[in-house]
Amino acid sequence: MANSLSGRFLILTIIFVMLAEVFIFVPSIARFREDYILARLERAQIASLALLATDGMIDDELEAELLENAGVLNVVLRRDEARQLILSSDNIPPVSFSFDLRDPPAAMLIRDAMRRLFRPQDETIRVIGEPVREAGLLIEVTMYTGPLRAEMLDYGLRILLLSAMISIFTAALLFIAVRRLLVTPIKRVVHAMTRYAEAPEDASRIIEPGASVRELREAEETLQTLQTQLTGALRQRERLAQLGEAVAKISHDLRNILTTATLMADRLDGSADPAVQRTTPKLVASLTRAVNLTEATLAFGRAEEPPPKLERFSLSHLAEDVIENERLTDSDGLVSYGCDVPAGLVVRADPEQLHRVLSNLVRNARQAIAAKGEPGEISIQGMETDDGWRIRVADTGPGLPKKALDHLFKPFHGGARKGGSGLGLAIAAEIIRGHGGRLELSETGPEGTVFSISLPAKVAALP
Repeated sequence: MANSLSGRFLILTIIFVMLAEVFIFVPSIARFREDYILARLERAQIASLALLATDGMIDDELEAELLENAGVLNVVLRRDEARQLILSSDNIPPVSFSFDLRDPPAAMLIRDAMRRLFRPQDETIRVIGEPVREAGLLIEVTMYTGPLRAEMLDYGLRILLLSAMISIFTAALLFIAVRRLLVTPIKRVVHAMTRYAEAPEDASRIIEPGASVRELREAEETLQTLQTQLTGALRQRERLAQLGEAVAKISHDLRNILTTATLMADRLDGSADPAVQRTTPKLVASLTRAVNLTEATLAFGRAEEPPPKLERFSLSHLAEDVIENERLTDSDGLVSYGCDVPAGLVVRADPEQLHRVLSNLVRNARQAIAAKGEPGEISIQGMETDDGWRIRVADTGPGLPKKALDHLFKPFHGGARKGGSGLGLAIAAEIIRGHGGRLELSETGPEGTVFSISLPAKVAALP
């Protein structure tokens, strides 16, 4: 029980109620002592008035009976400034303490009561008080403390027994209330978490908030959000795994087809047609890149993406080749292309991978302008910086939508074009990261979009 929430609450409730009863018990026992002594004073006054009515003419047996009924040893009554011994017993022991109950402070009453409880000796005390109904100036009695202490212990035991019953009853009610209002909803949340952990892909196991306590309901709503996001992520991961397997199979067959097409394109080199001779090198280069891309896709599916093969090459030739290839696929003629790269600018990177990055960026820009239906311009700019090289791909398209901005470089999320896979920017960003650089969105809006590529000159940190 001590290890459970309800059990600890039950134990703490009993302890706290008993502590509260202790604070009630101390003044109560002091009040009981005062009432007990005042009752003895009142009885002694009545006995003394009865004796005064007979002018003191009573025998010793009646006097002893009056003192016994009053519970005192002697009675002294002061009237008209005259102190008179009214009743008295024989052989009165010496007085140990004297108490004046004429308007005593509460602290003194509590102190005297506690002292009497913890002094088991039967002692003789003198008590001074005011007579009832002003029948004199004061009344003074002498009495034993044994009967007083016995009555105080009996009263204290009754108070403790009543306190224990109240504590147990209160604790039981609180125990039931806590189990119903707190423990049961918490167990429900724990059960929902355990059940969800057994099959997190099952959306039917997501908790439905139902607690009436605000804090517990907030916890359930937070847990529901977490479980919903986790289930969605697991489903997405499963779909990605299935898609990766399908892409790997398709890439395997496509590589074989492209290899055959490459062999057939090689035979076109011997053609005498000038147009064929002009387009054949570009066709062979495109097929070679396609074969390399399928092989890289297969390697990526095996989580064996090789590091970039760095070499120095002319950036202007690469940029012009990207633009020429994209111009061949632009059948609408709405887009004009520009290459602002110094002829002597040499960069250090993997030419095939950088070609893929620039092709993705230029193709996305062309498709955005074509979707707008108005003429536009795409330009590639290159420059050398203090720590490397900077390449900018700018367009005058309509800008990226909010959906694309929210998940710009995430696979299958950042696609801005209807029907797009959302892989182009993710692949481009991953390739640039492999070079130790960064692919960033510099600006976007109705006036156009600019992507910036930073390539470092130092490559010691590359894997």
